[in-house]
Parts: sequence; C-alpha cells; structure tokens
Amino acid sequence: MMSEKTVARLSLYRRLLKLFSDENRHEVYSHQLAEVVKVTPAQVRRDLMVLGYNGIPKRGYEVAKLTECIDKFFNVSKGIGIILVGVGNIGRAMLSYFREGKPYINIVAAFDLDPDKIGRVISGCQCYHIESMPKFLNDNKIRTAILTVPVGQAQGVAEFLIQNGIKGILNFTPARLKLSADVFVEDVDITMHLEKATYFSSIVTK
Repeated sequence: MMSEKTVARLSLYRRLLKLFSDENRHEVYSHQLAEVVKVTPAQVRRDLMVLGYNGIPKRGYEVAKLTECIDKFFNVSKGIGIILVGVGNIGRAMLSYFREGKPYINIVAAFDLDPDKIGRVISGCQCYHIESMPKFLNDNKIRTAILTVPVGQAQGVAEFLIQNGIKGILNFTPARLKLSADVFVEDVDITMHLEKATYFSSIVTK
C-alpha cells in the first residue's frame, strides 16, 4: 500500500501542475516541484515513478501528461462523491469551499439534526436528517465523509458512519476518534496549525 505521505505529495503536485498550466508552462523539472514541496528532487522522481510516467532529462516532465497521470491515480474522471455531517460554521465553510473551484470533488449531501436546516439547500447542498443517511449512503455508494459536528457527538456519529459503509473520515472536530484499523481518519486540527503559525511568527519578529 502506498504511504500517506506519498499520496499527500501527489495531491500537492497536482495543484502545482494546475498553476503551471494556468501560466502556460508546458514542462516542469523535479527540482522545481521539490523546491515548493520541500523535498529532494530524488524524492519527487520516486513519487512520480509510481504513476508509470518518467520525465525526459533535458525537458523534465510534460505538465499536461503528468497531470493526466495524477488525475488517473486519483480517479478524477469519475469524480469523488462525499458527504458532510454537521452543518455548523465549519460545515458551511466547507460546503462553500468545495462548491467553488473543486469540480471533481463533490459534496453530494449534508446531514444534521437541526430541524431549521433539514430540507434546506445550504451553500448549494441539500441538507437531510441524519436518520436518512444509511439509505442515502447505500444508494449512492459513498465511502468518504467530512465530520464537523460538536466534539461531544463526534465519536458516536463516526461509529454510525462506519456502520453504514463509510471508510474514510476527514475529522474537523478536536476529538481523537477510536475506530477500527480498516477506517482511514485524517484529523484537521485548526487550533494546532494556528498555534504553530503564531509561535513561529513570534520567533521571527524577535
């Protein structure tokens, strides 16, 4: 199985290639990608070898071809359908973010317990009662969820998601979920990242 770090770097390479394409740049070298991602050129080449595409020493990698290979790796052509659970402030922000400029990642439904939200279209996404989730997941073959519920509800909701076929969770709550090893959980701790940023910024200004 490919490592989490390699998959994360491939995603970042894809974003960089999109920027290069927008600038009408047709070739890119491993050292250019390495500089932005903060790894060695050798690491970039090892990462890209898993795609079955090798660059040309004097020309580097073709931006369009490399993008196509990474798109195929992430199965972009079919699109990625996910759900969101918890339509609070962070949940709404996520709905807005993925509605704008993320054409292959589609939040197909949102779920909540608040009767004022259920049945409404919020930031372009239909919101349903959480009790309707099992049928929706089964009918639409969804395997990935974004979790933005209050921390006290996180473990129970996560277990409910797993019971109904979810295999990957992007967890925006402070809770550290205790789930089976066959479920992938990516924790997004916004407070930690902000504390890191403020700490290192204070060091720079001293």
